[in-house]
Amino acid sequence: MNHSTTAATAEAVYPATDELAKFVHDLTWDNLPQEVRDRIPTLLVDYFRVGSVGRSAPWTERARGVLTALGGTPDSSILYDDARLDPVRAAYLNGVIAGSLDWDDTHVGSMLHPGVVTWPAVIAIGELVGASGKEMAAAAVAGYETVIRVGLSVQPTHFYRGFHSTTAVGLFGGAVAGAKLLGLGKDGIRDALALATGHAGGTAQFYLSGSEIKRIQAGKSAAQGVECALMARAGITGPHDAIEGGAGFGRSHSDGYDPAPIQDGLGSRYRILDLQMKPHAVSARVLATIETACTMVDEQSVKGADIASIEIGIPEVVVGRLTGNAPRQLQQSQMSIPFGAAMTFCMAPGRPRPLVFDFNDFGKALETPEVVDLSSRTTCVVDPEIQAATTLEYVPSRITATLKDGRKVENRTMLPLGCHKRPMTFDDVASRFRQVAGPILDKDALEVWLDQASRIENIGSAADLMTLRARRGA
Repeated sequence: MNHSTTAATAEAVYPATDELAKFVHDLTWDNLPQEVRDRIPTLLVDYFRVGSVGRSAPWTERARGVLTALGGTPDSSILYDDARLDPVRAAYLNGVIAGSLDWDDTHVGSMLHPGVVTWPAVIAIGELVGASGKEMAAAAVAGYETVIRVGLSVQPTHFYRGFHSTTAVGLFGGAVAGAKLLGLGKDGIRDALALATGHAGGTAQFYLSGSEIKRIQAGKSAAQGVECALMARAGITGPHDAIEGGAGFGRSHSDGYDPAPIQDGLGSRYRILDLQMKPHAVSARVLATIETACTMVDEQSVKGADIASIEIGIPEVVVGRLTGNAPRQLQQSQMSIPFGAAMTFCMAPGRPRPLVFDFNDFGKALETPEVVDLSSRTTCVVDPEIQAATTLEYVPSRITATLKDGRKVENRTMLPLGCHKRPMTFDDVASRFRQVAGPILDKDALEVWLDQASRIENIGSAADLMTLRARRGA
């Protein structure tokens, strides 16, 4: 997973900033491969699915109060609401609504969530300019590809240095998607991308110390991307080599910038097809552990009360960030492999299948002594088999449970549900959307919306996507 290269090799050999701008400018719905066209509606529905839950989160309400009080031109809509804000603040709030639950699409290798920094910008600026469905889809693909490729170029040392990649890299997606929808030429798109490098930041101390900061960081990143696009439209310029230059984003944000992941297959090999989608509201690297534990509950009759201790085989990259077994608050619980295993063994028995853990379940688990105790008896070890099977797209897991009667029971998940080799389909995601949004949305309106989203190329205007409203009091 290490794309490290020597400084001499990386020194402006590949003009990443300019080539990404050219790629974004030239990309259209008509020149996208069919499999990419087919994937866009699923990602769009998944974004709205997560937003239907995040709209009522306590941190969303606090952010809403701050952002709506700041005013601004009412050009862009807020998810499930009649309120409107200017495009920057709309992108900010919509990014918080959908990006605060750790339930959104993820690219494992670049260690970020591209959808919740790209779709808020696409929709906010799309409404501003009256973009069509085809134009929004092309802009979204441009944003996803840019974010993933730039992320891959600086990982994993970007992560090791303490950056939160969704924030530090994510704004590039909003910047290029917004610039494309604003009709900027290649140079203007390059300026938007370059301006984004000047605002790229965001640390990951929350992995270690907790707090709610991660809940708003995707929104802030989306908002900064919109700002950069608008500034580029106004004629403000950025360095032509803002990513690859000697003092550019790549060197300043990693110890091993490598332009190859940006360059390789640009325009022909689409990284958007490599996403991990999430059945549960957790870090993508926890998904295989939850699935493994659920399999052990269902097929091997292992329950939390039967377990003396648990060992989980992991890849080295997650050590220290996702391996804490005593989370103190909600965010940390969603970022803990041991806690994910413990709550599955304790809470999965008797629950409907397919198993779905949302962020409320993690809150309940934190208050459940049985889960907390079992998590404290769970350890993670670097497993050579799991290490070798870990890819840029997904992370496997192995669980060995030592039971109180002395027996050892083991299982593993090598391809977690939602990865590109076991993808969730449009129907899968639509079904989950109905399940979580049913309590707040009119059933008929939701079905009309889903039919429309499934044929995004036929949507006349971005405003047509923002018609869903939560029931009063929901």
